[in-house]
Amino acid sequence: MEGEHLIQEAYMAGFLQMVLWQKDVPYQDIETYQVSADIIEKLSNVKSNQGMIGVCRFQRLDALNHHVLLLDGIQDPGNMGTLIRSAVAFNFDTIVVEQCVDLYNAKVIRATQGAIFKINLIEMPILSFMDHHPNITYMATDLSATDSVIHESKQPLGLILGNEGAGVRSSLLNKANQTIKIQMTHTESLNVAVAGSILMYELGGVK
Repeated sequence: MEGEHLIQEAYMAGFLQMVLWQKDVPYQDIETYQVSADIIEKLSNVKSNQGMIGVCRFQRLDALNHHVLLLDGIQDPGNMGTLIRSAVAFNFDTIVVEQCVDLYNAKVIRATQGAIFKINLIEMPILSFMDHHPNITYMATDLSATDSVIHESKQPLGLILGNEGAGVRSSLLNKANQTIKIQMTHTESLNVAVAGSILMYELGGVK
């Protein structure tokens, strides 16, 4: 983790294990090291760092709840980070990814703004997940779908989003219980992070 905000989020969530800091380290109950600016510079992934690096353990897996986001081939780190952040905001407790950008890519982590510590993360074939959890109602996005977003959805539910260019694979569309789309004017499609955020807002039950 880089920067005070992310390190603080990791600390509050119980994932922070070590801190490297140029100045006095504020965490007395965490393994800490005061290091030089050169060391921080070598470890940092940003041009203007804040002089602090946090080392965290990987995410734990809690029990599945009612809302699962399934991501099929998301490649852009910014999109992935935004989707994780929106999932937390809109009551999705688990994210399943297949053939996506690394969840722990530095750009992904920064884009989540700490939300990565507040959600289950599973990397596995989506079809296998669907086979193991047949009780979930799966809704996949498809521009050719006839149904728009359903406000009163069955619980538990899984929302499937696809690759930025190719969309959701046909094998997943065929397996889903329903295909849906967002009704729009003057445009055919939205960025996957924008579309996913809208759908999670509608389906997450936080309104």
